[in-house]
Amino acid sequence: MRIVCVGGGPAGFYFAISAKLRHPGDEITVLERNPPGATYGWGVVYWDNLLDVFFGTDPRSARAIRARSALWQEQRISLGGSGVAHLTGYGFSVQRAELLRVLADRAAELDVRVVYQQEVDDLDPYADADLIVAADGANSRIRQDAGDLFGTSTTRGTNPYLWLGTDRFSDSFTFAFEPTPAGWIWCHAYPSNAGLSTFIVECAERTWQGLGFDARGDEETLRTLEKIFAGPLDGHALISQAQGQAEDRPHGQDGGGPARWQRFVDVTNQHWYHDNVVLIGDAAHTTHFTLGSGTALAIVDAAMLARILDEHANDVPSALREFDGRGHRALRPMQAAARTSMAWFERADQYLDQDAVSFAYAMAGRHGRQPPWRQPMHRATQVPAVRRTLRGLHSGTRWALARRRGEPLTPRVDTAPADLQ
Repeated sequence: MRIVCVGGGPAGFYFAISAKLRHPGDEITVLERNPPGATYGWGVVYWDNLLDVFFGTDPRSARAIRARSALWQEQRISLGGSGVAHLTGYGFSVQRAELLRVLADRAAELDVRVVYQQEVDDLDPYADADLIVAADGANSRIRQDAGDLFGTSTTRGTNPYLWLGTDRFSDSFTFAFEPTPAGWIWCHAYPSNAGLSTFIVECAERTWQGLGFDARGDEETLRTLEKIFAGPLDGHALISQAQGQAEDRPHGQDGGGPARWQRFVDVTNQHWYHDNVVLIGDAAHTTHFTLGSGTALAIVDAAMLARILDEHANDVPSALREFDGRGHRALRPMQAAARTSMAWFERADQYLDQDAVSFAYAMAGRHGRQPPWRQPMHRATQVPAVRRTLRGLHSGTRWALARRRGEPLTPRVDTAPADLQ
């Protein structure tokens, strides 16, 4: 079978890897419009369920991804200088450039043909392909050129946000809300790899305009944000342009160079395929960054599509029908949760008159009504002794899950923050 993947991001590469492992004789080509190593953005967040997919699909690349990933523990929520609260739990993050490097190298090992700096403006040159996988992002040209065949709908969020990096490394997922004369502004920060962290800045439109970000240049914007977030940054710098910055940017932002303010674009499609063309990842669906699942869902799409093709013995029409149905059913609750999360942060100012612990509880429960026992449990987890106990339990859980999926085991050593030592 001849397969063409348009887009060399995580979705396109992982589908090529997954399909090639099942059918080594298939001819699979990945077409990427950027040069090798170029990407947009900083870190990618994921959880144990994605490690299960990685190790269940291709242990070789899974081990490389895990080795390059950082572990973060707890979510730390600060409200200016008025207090700090914590949410328990853990997750992983990996620098997007490192993830793509691993996947590109693995695809090459499996004899996937990768063509860089290849624009795909129409599909006529690939008319003899048995399957065309559109993994070319939220602004998918393949999807747009098809008119309304996929039933595409887009909704733009109202909050401006800026995807930056910082040379301050943190072992927690940090939300820092800072008051300004124009209103509240906040960051979502998490480690990307040793020595770097992702730092996403978000605020309401009126705050953005009130602080003059609609008129400030790139350097002035960074210096202003460094002053606003001086506490969370602890003297470290913000970085606008990731190494190997790509021309393509997610959710509507185009052009190379420093990061630009964006508004999130929620993309849905009634149909994920037409004839022999199928959408995966952000081309098919987007989920707001406050849910932290966009790349993970793209990887799941890729692995699922390859598995279903194999189950249908490469009967493309039957496989795409099943992929469309199963994918929509699986995604529906995730997209609903992501829209709820986006809407909550768009009116976060309404909740910021609370103390940090109460605000953190409201943020944690933004997806729906909470059972009565949840609030006293949340308050209990602010006690250092309880947090230490939970970190120990989570360490054991990670070790058990790693052993179950065949992940190379490492010593169960956790570095606790200063307030737990």
